[in-house]
Amino acid sequence: MMAFLSTLDWELFPLFGITTIVVGLVAAYLAWRDHRRSAVWVMVLALLIYSLFIAGMWLSQERPPMRTQGETRLLYSFFVLLSGLLVYVRWGYKWIFTFSTLLAAVFIITNIVKPQIHSKSMMAALQSYYFVPHVISYMFSYGLLGVALLVGLYVVWKGAENDRHKLYVMDNLVYTGLGFLMIGLLLGALWAKQAWGTYWGWDPKETWAAITMAAYLIFLHHRRFHPKRVKQSVWLLAVSFIFLQMCWYGVNYLPSASMSVHTYGM
Repeated sequence: MMAFLSTLDWELFPLFGITTIVVGLVAAYLAWRDHRRSAVWVMVLALLIYSLFIAGMWLSQERPPMRTQGETRLLYSFFVLLSGLLVYVRWGYKWIFTFSTLLAAVFIITNIVKPQIHSKSMMAALQSYYFVPHVISYMFSYGLLGVALLVGLYVVWKGAENDRHKLYVMDNLVYTGLGFLMIGLLLGALWAKQAWGTYWGWDPKETWAAITMAAYLIFLHHRRFHPKRVKQSVWLLAVSFIFLQMCWYGVNYLPSASMSVHTYGM
């Protein structure tokens, strides 16, 4: 198995990516048909297929596949599917597999139609024990926060603003996602101190990270003090998610990106 995984490269991603989407959609169909156990196992299969490619990229490149935008999209798709699975197992929402699979599919297809050049090279600053937990914390939080937005949009779409159970799910996903976002931020600060001698330098990415964190805190504040204004809360959640996208990869397209130490390989 290890020998097989070590031969995987980015050219094989369409095979693994499309297979994952198809298997995820089968799990979504089974969930809609109330075949709960089968839906769970099929989604686990989708995650295993996808994780095989991630493991293969890790082995073949001899480095964590977390350096380029394409590689972070790879991880984000995985964690969106994982977050959907966790929500389904915990709360049993039959629609969540459809939404999480389609959201993951957007990033998978982006990687297929816009492939990037990947190499084994790793700049010195990335060769740190903070690198892997920092990126994984962020990608997992992004996955949870993405699914939280899906739940919020579903609540508004269905006119279920008084459904406390669904709102409880949305809020808990944001709490957990924000927690991992903070862990990622703290790990990044420790890493920055090790690499550049300062915990925080107001780099463009750091600035947008602060904006994103503040936006989600405003959302939680609004939910705490205005619990009945659900539509406003979901709008805040959507704006926060847009800021998150800006923090993740949008900063790479700003004029100041050329001076940023956080710009991913394009």
